[in-house]
Amino acid sequence: MAEIFGFEIKRKKNTEQKGAVVAPAADDGSTLISSSTAGYYGMTIDIEGVIKNENDLIRRYRQVSQYSDCDNAISDIVNEAITSNSDESPIDIVLDDVELSDSIKKKMVDEFGNVLKLYRFNEKGHDMFRSWYIDGRLYYHILLDPNAPKKGIQELRYIDPRKIRKIKNVKKERNEKGVEVVKSVEEYYIFNDKGINEASSQGLKLSLDSVVYAPSGLMDPSSNMMLGHLHKAIKPVNQLKMMEDSLVIYRVSRAPDRRVFYVDVGNLPKMKAEQYVNDIMNKFRNKIVYDATTGEIRDDRKHLSMMEDFWMPRREGGKGTEITTLPGGQSLGQIEDINYFQNKLYQSLNVPISRLQPQQGFSLGRTSEITRDEIKFNKFIERIRRKFSHLFSETLKIQLVAKGIIRLEEWEEISQDVRYDFQEDNNFAELRDTDLMINRLGALQQIEQYVGKYYSQEYVRRFILRQSDKEIKDIDTQIDQERELMMKDAEFQAQQDTVRNGQTAEPEQPDESEQGET
Repeated sequence: MAEIFGFEIKRKKNTEQKGAVVAPAADDGSTLISSSTAGYYGMTIDIEGVIKNENDLIRRYRQVSQYSDCDNAISDIVNEAITSNSDESPIDIVLDDVELSDSIKKKMVDEFGNVLKLYRFNEKGHDMFRSWYIDGRLYYHILLDPNAPKKGIQELRYIDPRKIRKIKNVKKERNEKGVEVVKSVEEYYIFNDKGINEASSQGLKLSLDSVVYAPSGLMDPSSNMMLGHLHKAIKPVNQLKMMEDSLVIYRVSRAPDRRVFYVDVGNLPKMKAEQYVNDIMNKFRNKIVYDATTGEIRDDRKHLSMMEDFWMPRREGGKGTEITTLPGGQSLGQIEDINYFQNKLYQSLNVPISRLQPQQGFSLGRTSEITRDEIKFNKFIERIRRKFSHLFSETLKIQLVAKGIIRLEEWEEISQDVRYDFQEDNNFAELRDTDLMINRLGALQQIEQYVGKYYSQEYVRRFILRQSDKEIKDIDTQIDQERELMMKDAEFQAQQDTVRNGQTAEPEQPDESEQGET
């Protein structure tokens, strides 16, 4: 573990943390270790036995995701987050706020398309987002040609999150005042193909640039462990499963009406009394069984199930032999408790409750008719999209720097201005855009008389029509082209009119008096 394996971008040697007393925050789920531990780090152990380590946490997430109701909620989230059509890309890069030349922007757009091809995002986009949402983290190994790094990324391979961890090695030293300060921070990944757990924490060191890591962004403040979006759904899923199982058991055992036979055994000893009751029971019990494989009906007296009658011995002096009826369970059709835990599960996953009710039809009205829950759900989708887009940012950075399109320092300056536009659902997007356009045109009509006096055209285009730099540039280009085309059409029409008028006009005849004088 002395050397770091994998491709690494050369950075400036400026890792000294002068005067820093507090170690950097592990907001990405990385494990903090100190130089005094000599490269060994431990795993978080839950004393209550709920969660032992990250591997156990991921295993629980995957088990929860297999439950039918939870799977339906996850499918709604994934389908809303990743929308794909046959003629459009699921995600596009937006560089309107990036201060670079148009040629470099065009190269960045082309390389982003290559990154999507490396991920095969058009085909596997839903599966990638689902894995990231369930596990709470996503790892990919970057493969480059060491002899020709200018060719860029050659392949991206998925890494099981149970086999890799991100490490931050914080080296400290005492200053002249005797206070421990952070000297430097070394970051790398630990990979072990057999898995990393509390028993085995050793493995191969990988450089930061050889692995793409996309965390969920949810942290456990007590253990500094990266949580997944399904963490809140663990308890509701277990409660819902328990309620469903108990409801099935109760209904199966209490559904039929059964008879209770009180058999008078007189003064018989216990052993003979039990034998006498068994003889009576076998004599009067008749269990008819239908065999679905052969179509035969047979008499099966060997088994006594919980659904059959009860036989109770009664001593002399009682009421004698008696047969009564044990009624079945009451109110077996009530499932309010099941509905309660289903609603609680959907609420824990931020999915609108209306999507749980299949009897409600799909209404495609104006955007003002969308419920508050749908608006909150849309904001939640946009928030997790931004976190998921970290996967593309890290991959695009390696691709651009490896090919020499931009430098690492330039990427660190523009990385916050790079945005990603996920494709929206066509119906809702069209309704929303139509309503926004109608409102903007109404505002434009009211402010039009003040343009040139109190407001400039630039202000109106940016803050009333909400046009971006790219839209303004494209629209101006289109307007100029349309004007040139209209001018050419007007000139051509004028020439045609001139030719047409010249052909239809008769030549003027000279005056006879003028001819005589001549």
